[in-house]
Amino acid sequence: MYKLGALHVIKQTSAIHNASVIFLHGDTGKGILEWVKFLNNNFSLPHIKFLFPTAPTRPYTFIGGEPSTVWFDRYKLSPDVPEHGESINSIKDEIKKIVDEEVKLGIPLNRIIIGGFSMGGALSLHMAYRFLPGLAGVFALSSFLNNGSEIYKNIKSIETPLFMCHGNKDDMVPITWGKNTFDKLEQLGVKGEFIELQNTFHELKSKEISSLLSWIEKLLPDYH
Repeated sequence: MYKLGALHVIKQTSAIHNASVIFLHGDTGKGILEWVKFLNNNFSLPHIKFLFPTAPTRPYTFIGGEPSTVWFDRYKLSPDVPEHGESINSIKDEIKKIVDEEVKLGIPLNRIIIGGFSMGGALSLHMAYRFLPGLAGVFALSSFLNNGSEIYKNIKSIETPLFMCHGNKDDMVPITWGKNTFDKLEQLGVKGEFIELQNTFHELKSKEISSLLSWIEKLLPDYH
């Protein structure tokens, strides 16, 4: 099994946190942390801890087996090929450990949101709808699922709210892939929202991060 890299954290701004958000990157935990802080200097909330794990370095079939910091393997960057089920099933245990640590600190599952950018968003969908039913919410930014995804065949929960954003000029992961993913999940009973980002490529935008934070605060309000 491949082990995770560094875990980066943005702590809550008050003394105690009562909710957690796990943000899975597209490149590295440090990279996504710096990206969101650049887009939003105030990327913090009084009662919520943000965790930015780093994927393992592993051979990545899509680039000829070269070592890469990826959550799971892909045969090809396309929704038309099978998922690499073995690597998805393997990494889920590492993500579960992070969730378990938060639960040990007194944060219940229904006060934890998981999400991510690109491949991190895809893994988050697997965590929320297959491996960890009961999470407070899931977000997927510029992400997609393969057409034959195990989620569509074996969804374990439809209760977890979904937030998706996608750039309409994304030339790496076309917006149609993301929208098809959202539509299929919606057909299965998942409730959520899909935001089309104008003039946006395969990237995060400041307005997108602001919308995400508002959605997070709505699902995880502070309490004393």
